[in-house]
Amino acid sequence: MTQTINKPVFFISSAIIIAMALIGTLFPQGAEHIFSAAQAFILEAFGWFYLLAVGIFVFVVLFLAMSRYGNLKLGPDEAEPDYSYLSWLAMLFAAGMGIGIMFYGVAEPILHYSAPPEATPRSFDAARQAMAITYFHWGIHAWAIYAIVGLSLAYFSFRYNLPLTTRSGLYPLIKERINGPVGHAVDISAICGTLFGIATSLGLGVLQINAGLNYLLDVPQTPYVQVGLIAVVTVLATISVVSGLDVGIRRLSEGNLILAVTLMLFVLVVGPTEFLFRAFVQNIGTYLDTFLDRTFRLYAYEPRDWVSDWTLFYWAWWISWSPFVGMFIARISRGRTVREFVVGVLFVPATFTFFWMTVFGNTAISLDMGVVNGAISQAVGDDISVALFRFFEYLPWSALTSTLGILLVAVFFVTSSDSGSMVIDTIAAGGTTETPVWQRIYWCSLEGITAALLLLAGGLTALQTMTLISALPFTIILLLFAVSLLLGMQADMARQTEHRQAQPAIPRREATWQQRLTAILHEPTKAEITGFIDRVVAPALQDVHAEFTRRGLASTYEQSEEDGSPTLTVLAENTRNFVYGVTPVRQLGIAMSAADVTGPEGRRPQSWSARTVFSDGSRGYDVAGFTKEEILADVLAQFERYQILTNARSTQLYAASPDPA
Repeated sequence: MTQTINKPVFFISSAIIIAMALIGTLFPQGAEHIFSAAQAFILEAFGWFYLLAVGIFVFVVLFLAMSRYGNLKLGPDEAEPDYSYLSWLAMLFAAGMGIGIMFYGVAEPILHYSAPPEATPRSFDAARQAMAITYFHWGIHAWAIYAIVGLSLAYFSFRYNLPLTTRSGLYPLIKERINGPVGHAVDISAICGTLFGIATSLGLGVLQINAGLNYLLDVPQTPYVQVGLIAVVTVLATISVVSGLDVGIRRLSEGNLILAVTLMLFVLVVGPTEFLFRAFVQNIGTYLDTFLDRTFRLYAYEPRDWVSDWTLFYWAWWISWSPFVGMFIARISRGRTVREFVVGVLFVPATFTFFWMTVFGNTAISLDMGVVNGAISQAVGDDISVALFRFFEYLPWSALTSTLGILLVAVFFVTSSDSGSMVIDTIAAGGTTETPVWQRIYWCSLEGITAALLLLAGGLTALQTMTLISALPFTIILLLFAVSLLLGMQADMARQTEHRQAQPAIPRREATWQQRLTAILHEPTKAEITGFIDRVVAPALQDVHAEFTRRGLASTYEQSEEDGSPTLTVLAENTRNFVYGVTPVRQLGIAMSAADVTGPEGRRPQSWSARTVFSDGSRGYDVAGFTKEEILADVLAQFERYQILTNARSTQLYAASPDPA
C-alpha cells in the first residue's frame, strides 16, 4: 500500500501541514494575531529578497530563450510534444492563474484606482497607474517564476532520466545527494509551499462563490457556508484527479478556457469596446515603460505599506505556487524546445491575462468614473469578494453573467485543486506518476481540510501568512535552480560542439595515398550511403543490441522509416541513455569551377555522408567506408567511454566529451 510513497517526504510534509492547520484551529483567538505578526515580520525583513529574486528569474529566463540554449529540447532531440499547442496553453493557463483573474479582474484595478500608491485617488492618472500596476502583478514576472521551476524539472527529467520531482532540479549542484536528506528537504518545502499556496487560492475562490450565491440566491456569507463550499468543490476535484491528466484535468481546462473567453467577449461587446482596444494598447506601453523601474521598486526612500500589501504578497504567492505550476507545466511540456517553452509560458498566458484585465478592469473604471459615480469603488472597498458581481449589475443580463461567473470560479477552483493534488502526489512519491488512487484522494482532501481550517482560524490573513512563510525557503531553492539550469545547458552545448568536431573512437585502417586521394575526390550519392547503412551499419548495431540483451542490459534497436537511420539505445536511470546512431547527411560537394560556386545551391554538386548521432541529437563523424568490424569496435569504444564518464561523477554535470553519453 505504501510502496509508492517516499516516506520521509510524505510523512514529514503531512505532519508540518497538519500541525500548522491545528495551531490555527486549537488556538483560534491567538491565531489571527500570530499570523498577522508573522506576515508583517517576513515582509519587512525579507521583502527586498523577494523583489530581487523575482527580477533575477525574469532575466535568466529571457536570457535562456534568446541565447543558443533556446534550441535545446526538453527531452531527446527527436521527441515530439505530447499535447497540441492549444491544449497545452489551456492546461497551463487554467492551472496557473484561473481563480486569481476571476477574483481580481475587477477588484485590483478598482482598488488601485480608488487608492493608488502615487496618484490622486479616482483621477485619470490613478486610472492609468492602476492598469500598469495590475499588468505588473499579473505579467511575465509571475510566469518567469513558474518557468524557472518548469524548465528545471522538464530539462533534467526528460533529458537526463531523473525523476519528475523538485529535487531533480538541483542535480548539477549536489549530484547523488538529491536522494538523501537535502533532496527530501527540497521536496518537503515544495509540498508545503504548494499546498498552502493552493489553500490561499481556494480561500479566495470560496469567498467569491459565496458572494455570488449571496447576490443571486441570498445565501448567507458565513465561514460555515464557505467551508461547505470547500467540501463540495474538493469532492469534485477528487473525482477529476482520480480520472487523470488526459481525461478530467485537460477537459476541464479546455472547457473553462472556452467559458472564460465567452464571458470576456461578452463584456468587450457590451462595454466601451473602442475605448478598451485603445486602453489595451496604451496599457501595454505603460507596462513596458515602467517595467524595469517597478521590477526593483521597494519605496526604500519613501516607505509605504502598499508594496508589502500588494507586490511582495503577489511575489510570495507566485513562488509558493511555483512547485505546483512548474511541475505541472513540466509534465505537459515534454518535446518542446527551451525557446518555445519560454515564449509559450511567459508571453501567451500573460497577453491573455493583460487583455482580460483590460476588458474587466478598464470597463469597471470607465463605469465608476461615469454613470455609476463611484458606486463600484465603494462596493469593492467594503467587500472585495463581491467586486465581479457588483460590476455585472451595470451590464445587461447580470443574472446570467453572474451565474456564469460563479461557474467559472468553481471550475477554476476544481482545476487548481486537482492539478495541485496530482503534483503533490508525484513529489511525495519520489517522481512516480502512476500512484494508487488513495494517494491522490489523500492530498486532495488534505488541501480542502487545510483551506477550511485556516479560513476558520484567521480568514485570508491566515492563508496569506502561510503562503509567505512557505515561499521564503523555496525562493532560495529557485535561485539554485537557475544556477543548475545554466550549468546543465552549458555542458550540453559544449558536448554538442565537441561532437561536431569529434573523430571516431578507433583508429582507421591504413590506406595508400592513392586510396586516400580516391576517397577525397569521390562524392558518395544518397543511394551509396543508404546502401552502406543497410548493408554494414544496421547489422552491426543489431548484433550489439542482441548481445547487450543477452547480457541483461536494457537496450533497444530502431530503424527510421523516413531515412533508414538505425539507432541503438541502452536505457539508464539517473543519467543519460547511451545512444549510437548513424544517419545519412547531405552536404554541398567540392566546387571545381566558378560556375559551381556561384550557381544555385540546387544545381551545385551534392555529396552524402553517414554521420553518427548521439543522445543529445548532435551529429558526430562520418563512418562511411567503415567495415562491420570497425563499426562494432567504434560502438564498443564509445560505450566504454560512456561508462567511464557515468561512473566518474565529474564535478561538472556530464562534462563535455566526444562520447555519446
